[in-house]
Amino acid sequence: MSKRRGWTRRRLLASGAVGAAAGLSGCLSQFTQQDESGSDLAISDFRGSGPLVESRSAPGGTSMDDLPDLDGTLNLYLGGGEGGLYENLVRLLERKYPNFTAKVRMAPSTQLANEIIEVEKGGESPADVFWSIDSTSLGLVADAGITTKLPQRVVKPVPKGFKDADRSWVGVAGRARSIPYNTDELSESDIPTKVGKFTQNAGLKGAMGWAPTYGAFKSFVTAMRLLEGPEATKQWLRGMQDQNVSRYPDEFQVSNAVADGEIQAGFANHYYALRVISSRENAPIDLAFTKNDAGALVNVSGCEILQSTDQKELAADFVRHLLSAEAQEFFATQTFAYPTVPEVSPVGPLPTVDELKPPQLDLSKLSNLEPTLELMREVGVL
Repeated sequence: MSKRRGWTRRRLLASGAVGAAAGLSGCLSQFTQQDESGSDLAISDFRGSGPLVESRSAPGGTSMDDLPDLDGTLNLYLGGGEGGLYENLVRLLERKYPNFTAKVRMAPSTQLANEIIEVEKGGESPADVFWSIDSTSLGLVADAGITTKLPQRVVKPVPKGFKDADRSWVGVAGRARSIPYNTDELSESDIPTKVGKFTQNAGLKGAMGWAPTYGAFKSFVTAMRLLEGPEATKQWLRGMQDQNVSRYPDEFQVSNAVADGEIQAGFANHYYALRVISSRENAPIDLAFTKNDAGALVNVSGCEILQSTDQKELAADFVRHLLSAEAQEFFATQTFAYPTVPEVSPVGPLPTVDELKPPQLDLSKLSNLEPTLELMREVGVL
């Protein structure tokens, strides 16, 4: 069986050495100039490090230096498992703008969404901005009618599909569904190109892993329910159970299990495999992607502004900063997410969003989670 090692540290190190110095030397000067506040933050302060990053040239898009200064105090509700990483970016913004302070409350996205909805119905929420790890929670708050419309100047850099059509929220970073697989056991050709075919693949019986209680997996199943219908989704879940799929508490553990050889492949967001690669030398793990189905879903973390805020201008400027060249570079190289601004490239050898061929699906509809939970309970997955 032919093995392809496209994501291993060895290939990344080799490709990263070519042209790195030339790509960076002429492009970074625009980020090292001091702004009016006296900040001397450079792109290197926002960029990560390691073999997945070293070959990158300077990002495109609009620099923070060309945006209005952040000035004032913002109450930020930051939801999801990536909150700690995202808070690092918030603290960089505070360093850049000495007159800016963010009061951050971190908790699971769904918890914060429900808190915001409950408080807003009875009065004013303390939150100015809700930043959620997934569009499901953004949709819950937007559906409650308690957000304010984002200015066009804020959402303009982001393509259709990664922002709400009514401008109630905008995506700042993307995560693609993927199939991490062990390159010592499988090649890319062994991975089905349609998620529905995994239940029919005898070669993968007993070799797959998933994390069905994980939020990203529930969003994926919701996408399948919306695209294929509830009966087909239940049939797929039952089929995977018949395949003796292994169960894990989260998708990082799925990806580590793949690299350990504990399982041969799994279902996970793309960046977990990249985190394995960046931390484990020559980890035998690669990524495959399905096409035009729920298995190719690209979800987003994003922001919305609460209707009750008295800091609408500062809130809008803050969200626009998350779409700046520096912030998008942070998402790409520190969290390994997909930038939502096209001028900033994904990290390493990741395919572009266009190459991924995600399904045509309004991400706002992922907020309709309860029918998904019901059918997952019905088949015994939850």
